[in-house]
Amino acid sequence: MSHKVIIFSAPSGSGKSTIVNHVLPLHPEMEFSISATSRAPRGTEQDGVEYLFYSADIFRKLVEMDKFVEYEEVYTDKFYGTLKSEVNRIWSKGHVIIFDVDVKGGVSLKKYFGDNAMSVFIQAPSVEVLRERLIKRGTDSMEAIEDRVAKAAEEMTYAPKFDRILVNDDLQTAFTEVEKMVDDFLAVE
Repeated sequence: MSHKVIIFSAPSGSGKSTIVNHVLPLHPEMEFSISATSRAPRGTEQDGVEYLFYSADIFRKLVEMDKFVEYEEVYTDKFYGTLKSEVNRIWSKGHVIIFDVDVKGGVSLKKYFGDNAMSVFIQAPSVEVLRERLIKRGTDSMEAIEDRVAKAAEEMTYAPKFDRILVNDDLQTAFTEVEKMVDDFLAVE
């Protein structure tokens, strides 16, 4: 099981974090990779729990120092990335890494880790459902929600670049499907 990774990617509001949070407790050998970001915390997010929060300037310095497996400027001055030190921290425990990343990050991670990775694209049934979910989340302004919805249409074109596509229309069905995907991937040596 050494050096396996599972990558979950999706447009914002597709239910990616909900699905990741469902899978993690089922597999004690898995550990969540905490992504780095230069955006401000939302809601009750805490540094070192949901994300490693950095200023845009510090994030850029880390990029210059080649500290990332992958990174992306998702929005202007809003960087997201995977630190090499986070990958090494998890693998040093013999754990499987779970990534919860944007779609471009997911494609980059799959290229980087190759056959040691299973990439899963989580897709909402429609852009309108995405909008409704983001509004219900209550953590973003309407302007930010509309930016995310506009970006989602482009992000959905990345789905064919992933190993698996999981349509999150019914949450219980999605849970059952993702459990099988993960179990099947972990069973392969």
